[in-house]
Amino acid sequence: MTSSTTDFLAVGRRVIRRESEALDLLADTLDGTFGAAVDLILKARGRVIVCGMGKSGHIARKIAATFASTGTPAQFVHPGEASHGDLGMVTADDVALVLSNSGETPELADVIAHTRRFSIPLIGVASRAGSTLLRQSDVAILLPPAPEACETGIVPTTSTTMTLALGDALAVALMEHRQFTPDQFRVFHPGGKLGAKLATVRHLMHADLPLVSGATPMSEALLVMSQKGFGVLGVIDADRHLIGVVTDGDLRRHMDGLLSLSAEQVMTRHPRTIGPEALAEKAVAEMNARKITSLFVVDPEGSQQVVGLIHIHDCLRAGVV
Repeated sequence: MTSSTTDFLAVGRRVIRRESEALDLLADTLDGTFGAAVDLILKARGRVIVCGMGKSGHIARKIAATFASTGTPAQFVHPGEASHGDLGMVTADDVALVLSNSGETPELADVIAHTRRFSIPLIGVASRAGSTLLRQSDVAILLPPAPEACETGIVPTTSTTMTLALGDALAVALMEHRQFTPDQFRVFHPGGKLGAKLATVRHLMHADLPLVSGATPMSEALLVMSQKGFGVLGVIDADRHLIGVVTDGDLRRHMDGLLSLSAEQVMTRHPRTIGPEALAEKAVAEMNARKITSLFVVDPEGSQQVVGLIHIHDCLRAGVV
């Protein structure tokens, strides 16, 4: 390890610790204005319009995206574009969340004036008490006096980290108040690995099932098992309750005289099952733990009737694993 590498490491640790200390300070100084901001957003009939310039603009985009994906309709509006027509996107039903470290960013003047003219609720976030933004805001959130992570104190680092964390805190507070569920979250994240992780068993299960009654001769049961192609057979009673399964292992154990037996005589009793609303990821974990390739899906709401079957291959194709 060279001396220059050691210096780089020291700088990296100093920056991260300085920003971590700033976040602790932010958490400790958070006051009633935070709750007031949440209340203001909850009362809005429209969207949260998030606005910022420069580095604050990048943070604003991320906050708007987090709001939108967690059940709070939101949109980023660039202050420069706002002055040239995009103010029309900001309506009286909306609430504005405006970010500025100094609170005096000149490009924000038209946005602030627009909210005041049309009585649009304004939440301001800045680091300077008494700044124009905070004085004009209906709810003014003052960031604590934490130094930037650079030694010159001029590069937006700590201030943007605190603003981003504040946006996350608002989003999560709103999300928990609305009891936003993983299934609702998946609606806004249908693609990619995250969407796959949030897929439920119901989204992936098959409804055309290999099922026979316990009295079915194995000569017939084998045909059903082969036709469906899942490598497993469900055995049900008269009320469609799953009483057992027949697997390749069961067939091998009963090879001697197999065709003279019934499905009930061959099956394994008390098989593992899963509910339709369980995450597909949980089904994969269960299959891996049991070293099996499929699970029958039963209705958990009292009836315990078989409603589907999920196979490990379905999970693989969906990107769950």
